[in-house]
Amino acid sequence: MSGETKEVFGSNYGQNDVIINGLIEKMTLFDDNLMSLVFGQNIETTELLLRVIMERDIKVIDVRGQDELKNPVIGGRCITLDVHAIDVDGRHIDIEVQINAEGSHVKRARYHSSMMDARMLEEGQEFKDSYVIFIYDHDKFRKGLPFYHIQRRVDETGEVFGDGSHIIYVNGRYEGNDDIGRMMKDFHQCRPEQIESETLSKAVAYYKEKEGRGAMSEAVRQYAMEYAKEYAKEYAKEYGEEQKEEGILQGKNNMLYSLVSKGRLKIDVAAEEANVSLGEFEKSMEEAGYKIPELV
Repeated sequence: MSGETKEVFGSNYGQNDVIINGLIEKMTLFDDNLMSLVFGQNIETTELLLRVIMERDIKVIDVRGQDELKNPVIGGRCITLDVHAIDVDGRHIDIEVQINAEGSHVKRARYHSSMMDARMLEEGQEFKDSYVIFIYDHDKFRKGLPFYHIQRRVDETGEVFGDGSHIIYVNGRYEGNDDIGRMMKDFHQCRPEQIESETLSKAVAYYKEKEGRGAMSEAVRQYAMEYAKEYAKEYAKEYGEEQKEEGILQGKNNMLYSLVSKGRLKIDVAAEEANVSLGEFEKSMEEAGYKIPELV
């Protein structure tokens, strides 16, 4: 564990393992940490997913999880793709999962598309088609459809412009009795044995229950570290660099509040990790604007 990770998690490693294990148990394929491992290092699962979404046979030759694309402009914003696949025809495909409305602005798709185009140009490749696929936990456009395909068109004629840029939104709440309906049902399952697709079930089990558990645990630790560090940066901007330590603590607490409110962490475990009483944790959580889930 790195020094920065220790700074975020503190010294109570046993308790932190309880938190991490609890998070992993609750994770579904809508969590990018799990999704990036299941698809980003497995051509078979990626081909299965793309065949369902793109509704045609597809042969993937390379796939990477959490692939960072550097902005060619100095000081420009870089992005990290959840899953970056390349098919046999050289087409680049970005697959993203989105579990909430934050960060779901449609201009994000435009930026992802432009960054993949820049990568192709930078590598001197022939300019191939690119696909940006967003799999949402909700119905982005609220029309009840399984897919929403976005392409540029000529306004005056309605004809497809044909520049090779494709954006697809997938409705994660679609429940139809078809391939995409079954795939989205599988995406919502926490337990591998509840996943209908044998290919996906085996891949999820590998990272949740078998040899890949260590990689999954490290991915969650890294997520927690980055979450707190990013919050600390913003905190320091507002309150001064000398307050960065306070920002790291606040970032960690906000992460705990978020996990509790989403039902991914028991509130008593979170309070113990925050080193406060249950009553104090509930009060600070509410003051921070997070809803305490009702007990059932």
